[in-house]
Amino acid sequence: MSNCLQVENLTKSFGADVIVDRISFTIDEGEKIGLIAKNGTGKSTLLNIIAGVDTPDSGTITTRNNLRIGYLPQAPTFPPQMTVMDACLDGDTPAARAVREYEQALAENDSNRITTAIQEIDNLHAWDYEDRFKQILHRLKITDFKQPVAQLSGGQVKRIALARILISEPQLLILDEPTNHLDIDMIEWLEGYLQRASMTLLMVTHDRYFLDNICSRIIEIDDHTTYSYDGNYNYYLQRRAERIEARDAQIERARNLLRTELDWMRRQPQARAHKARYRIDAFHDLKQRAQRVHDAGDVQLQAGNTYIGKKIFTAHDVSLRFGDKVILDRLNYTFARYEKLGIVGDNGVGKTSFIRLLLQEIAPDSGHFEYGETLRFGYYSQQGIQFDPDKRVIDAVRDIAEEVVFDEKNRYSAMQLLSKFLFTPRDQQKLIAKLSGGEQRRLYLATVLMRAPNFLILDEPTNDLDIQTLGVLEDFLANFKGCVIVVSHDRFFMDRTVDHTWVFLGNGEIRDFPGNYSQYRAWREAHPETAETPASPTPQQRKPRTDRPARLTYKQKQEYEALTDEIRQLTDEIARLDALFASGQPLDDIDRQAERYQQLRRELDAKETRWLELSELAEA
Repeated sequence: MSNCLQVENLTKSFGADVIVDRISFTIDEGEKIGLIAKNGTGKSTLLNIIAGVDTPDSGTITTRNNLRIGYLPQAPTFPPQMTVMDACLDGDTPAARAVREYEQALAENDSNRITTAIQEIDNLHAWDYEDRFKQILHRLKITDFKQPVAQLSGGQVKRIALARILISEPQLLILDEPTNHLDIDMIEWLEGYLQRASMTLLMVTHDRYFLDNICSRIIEIDDHTTYSYDGNYNYYLQRRAERIEARDAQIERARNLLRTELDWMRRQPQARAHKARYRIDAFHDLKQRAQRVHDAGDVQLQAGNTYIGKKIFTAHDVSLRFGDKVILDRLNYTFARYEKLGIVGDNGVGKTSFIRLLLQEIAPDSGHFEYGETLRFGYYSQQGIQFDPDKRVIDAVRDIAEEVVFDEKNRYSAMQLLSKFLFTPRDQQKLIAKLSGGEQRRLYLATVLMRAPNFLILDEPTNDLDIQTLGVLEDFLANFKGCVIVVSHDRFFMDRTVDHTWVFLGNGEIRDFPGNYSQYRAWREAHPETAETPASPTPQQRKPRTDRPARLTYKQKQEYEALTDEIRQLTDEIARLDALFASGQPLDDIDRQAERYQQLRRELDAKETRWLELSELAEA
């Protein structure tokens, strides 16, 4: 196996802060590598340097001759006047340049340039280039190719950048948090795509299932030292635990030896003067090793016994729609004490809108929520970070409280709490403006939990948090004596933290599944027909209506039976098109197929709505 890329003694500083410190490793052709480190230790900076976006202060990067590198940064940007199509054709690859030249030649009606461009496209076999990236965009749920980039969300922009990188088929693909802003279906599609791809891969991601299913090697950067583990994420965890255990044993031996050396060092100066200088130097080195803090993954935050009453909240006939789009349709639900609920569903089906309703940030169209008197919400959201950038980390926490009291046994000073969230004493003195995006999210999470809520609502908490912080949060939630709602696309996090799952199916329909996401996924694969049809209304979701007719008319009964077959046929055709778009095969009529796909979705939504209406009549 030949070397694809070699990094030697790479160092990068910003002012007095050393971000990347003498990092060295080699990537062999065909390897799929996951890079793991705490927030603020230079992961994104390292990727920027390897991709050529940034330059190191010292060290070298050696690549194979003519190596094609594709890079997806954490927050890609495009000129706002570009359309989705323009952004995808803007790539710096031979195929993209040839197609772009052909389009420009056609627009200018330059016959010589058209002939040359056609020849170049023939040589590159690039006639299906446009169709292929349209297929990838469909899988990433981008369907309006003429929409200006300025009108897109940050998540949509990242998906366009991901599609452009994938279609360029680089030899080395570098991905920085590729699963952020993807729903679970998109993540699983991307996972399968990367598993099948022959390209070399280097990526940073917090998604542990993603790491486990794709990577053949894990590189960890810890305390300015690089560790390499040949195997997937599961194997890395085993080997890392062995390393931590061996290191702790070494630290304990150093501490024992330190006690003896301390006795010697504390003698009178005249006694110490007769000792060898090397022993004094060795003592200081020993002291440094013995006082080294434990690994961040060993830090635990005790949740304490937060009191919450028996009455939590009850939803009474809560409905919400935006125009023709139904978010909730007469939702009735009584939330139980200590319940831990996970919410999943495609982007845009109303997960965050439900949270905003619950927090009374928006009002329902009809119905209401009834709340218990002891309820105290703690809300972590993607848009919730609001810190003064000129403040120090410790001051931002002290502005809220000098001491955090979860219960009588679990009391933390501001400094102690921050240490639980992996902020060293030195980090606590930093200005917030100098924190990385992940460190700011970690600080935000600390400020949410320090208010000692008894009902936690976490909306996409895993985006941009490092794996060590996620472990601290997962352990906290496992011992949390309160209620939890988690909205997340992180399958591993959901599996560790929730006891049942709401699946938002769209059109106001919610399936309540008694298990975590992986259990739901296994059930869905075992019952594909049931999983694809709307869930029947349950007593908790629907209240009896007194204004319904006693039974279906003969005509309604015929319509109801026919709808079941029509919904199945529409679902089958949509699934066939999904498979076609994901196949990577060239399509001559991609625009027609895309239009048909949108038409099928509209028809399915309408028929599902009618099916629900008739099913309620049938059950009256």
